Amino acid sequence: MEEVRENVHELLKTKQYTKLRQSLEDINDADIAALLNDITDAEMLKIFRLLPKDNAADVFSYLDVDNQQKIITSLSERDAANLIDNLMADDAADLMEEMPANIVKKLLLAASPETRRDINHLLRYPEDSAGSIMTVEYVDLKESLTVRDAIERIRRVGVDSETINICYVLDSQRKLLGTVALRYLLLSDDDDIIGDIMHENVISINTLMDQEEVSRLFQKYDFTSMPVVDNENRLVGIITVDDIVDIMQEETTEDIEKMAAIVPSDKPYMKTSILDTYKKRIPWLLLLMISATFTGAIISSFEEALSVYASLIAFIPMLMDTGGNAGSQASVTVIRGLSLGEIEYSDVPFVFWKEIRVALMCGISLSAANFIKLMLLDRVGITVALVVCLTIIVAVLLAMIVGCMLPILAKRIGFDPAVMASPFITTIVDALSLLVYFRVASLFLHI
Repeated sequence: MEEVRENVHELLKTKQYTKLRQSLEDINDADIAALLNDITDAEMLKIFRLLPKDNAADVFSYLDVDNQQKIITSLSERDAANLIDNLMADDAADLMEEMPANIVKKLLLAASPETRRDINHLLRYPEDSAGSIMTVEYVDLKESLTVRDAIERIRRVGVDSETINICYVLDSQRKLLGTVALRYLLLSDDDDIIGDIMHENVISINTLMDQEEVSRLFQKYDFTSMPVVDNENRLVGIITVDDIVDIMQEETTEDIEKMAAIVPSDKPYMKTSILDTYKKRIPWLLLLMISATFTGAIISSFEEALSVYASLIAFIPMLMDTGGNAGSQASVTVIRGLSLGEIEYSDVPFVFWKEIRVALMCGISLSAANFIKLMLLDRVGITVALVVCLTIIVAVLLAMIVGCMLPILAKRIGFDPAVMASPFITTIVDALSLLVYFRVASLFLHI
């Protein structure tokens, strides 16, 4: 790729535009987009104008939103209209959602009536729903067609379709009757009837289904495309696997950000300003800081006891970190299971019982290792060692219970389970660990 970039720079510098255009024809559209994202705006616009019309729209769909906007605003109204008309409807709709209102108005006015209709159709669905990510470019067939007629139809309309691997069989009211794969058409006799060879047991998606649930269906059935139907089972579009890859990346990024107590952002890190990054992080930091004051209050309430047994202070960070880490492990495991649909609310007893057994095993192992360290290296009294080790067992047990139950409870009441991840759970577990520690110390040391 570096060699290609250097060659493009050299051809641009020497103004060999004809040769540059020819060389671009041998490069994949995604690679051209990656190249355009890494060069100056002036060079990007020059190269984009050299692209053949058939390739320009495909390259455009791979570009960053910022670069898409720069290109759109640099084009004449006619050229912008041609570009929008050549984009797949779902890509054009995504573009409209990202562009400023004045540019959107300009593009919609310039686009063809068909393109404008398709874009408006997609934009009316709720954000992150199946309807908002589908495309309306697909091949539909009548069940009465022969295989010969079906192949002829694919030749006519297939060039403007997102995919021709799967064709959708509809009745006169556009209700979905079945599907037929292109390979079956090619292997069937010319006179076979579509209704006789189609696959009738069709798995479809409702237009209002959440995109995360859509991605789970793709993962479950290993499909490359799936039909999207309305409440009356009328086909309104399809979703292809390339869109699902983008959705899975978006959802995973969103979960990671929430688990790190960051307000999710739809911009890449390098494109996010310092002020925006600050705004995404500070709310949770403030909330966690305030909640952490409970930990300080607990320590203050046992200040007199700590003055008698000052050695207890040295083990507070270790106990809090151990409990926090145990809670984070349990929460991340459960959150991932919830996001993949592996854990349901009905599984609470099984999850609870499993985490209790895991917690006891982990707690006893950590306690035993820590007891050896306390006696051989720290050389504390046997009573203090027992207090610390017993606290570890109870703290790990409570941490894993909190870590596994909070995400499930959050999902049950309608919150995103990822919000109940590491920082939030760690704060709760820290307070519980200290309470247990001082109560056990009070019991054994009579303070």
